[in-house]
Amino acid sequence: MMTKEEKVEKIVGELKKLFPETKTALDYNSDFNLLVAVMLSAQTTDKKVNEVSPALFSDYRIAGDYAKLSQEDLEKYISSIGLYRGKARNILKTAKIIHDDFNDKLPKTMEEMVALPGVGRKTANIVLGVVYGLITGIAVDTHVKRLSLLFGLTKNSNPDKIEKDLMQILSKDEWQEFTLRMIDYGRKYCPAHCKHTECPLRKYIG
Repeated sequence: MMTKEEKVEKIVGELKKLFPETKTALDYNSDFNLLVAVMLSAQTTDKKVNEVSPALFSDYRIAGDYAKLSQEDLEKYISSIGLYRGKARNILKTAKIIHDDFNDKLPKTMEEMVALPGVGRKTANIVLGVVYGLITGIAVDTHVKRLSLLFGLTKNSNPDKIEKDLMQILSKDEWQEFTLRMIDYGRKYCPAHCKHTECPLRKYIG
């Protein structure tokens, strides 16, 4: 019987064959707008965020731009996205902090990132990895959570605990791309409610 370390190594190898190239599915035109896009994507599809964001991102690029917006103004751009009022509120609070305290530059540490309103470890991991190449953890979204449980890589349902479990069995140089490939795999081959009859990695279930 394979250990979790052996299993995840084989899964990573298969994922690399299926998805040789990786990148975030979210569209953005600045570092701060990547953060905005990830914040908007919570409980919303990346496709929906990409439909909504072009108008917003063409008018606003840095934290200082957003800091001048009213809640009502921002809501007009994102009102078709779920939970848009709360997201708008957090984006504006975060923009003000980054503008006032960080001179419009994104923070470079996990501690500073997760202190921002509406920013959890998943968002911070994605942004720190993409913007600064800082790999401090593994972003656990719904696909990573579901597939990690499916493959028996964790028994936890809490994303923070799943992240810790994955960090123990995955080589650090795989952390960022593992998330992106798991997301691609979930979308293309193994969506929620999949019957697993044609999934390329079905032999690793359990």
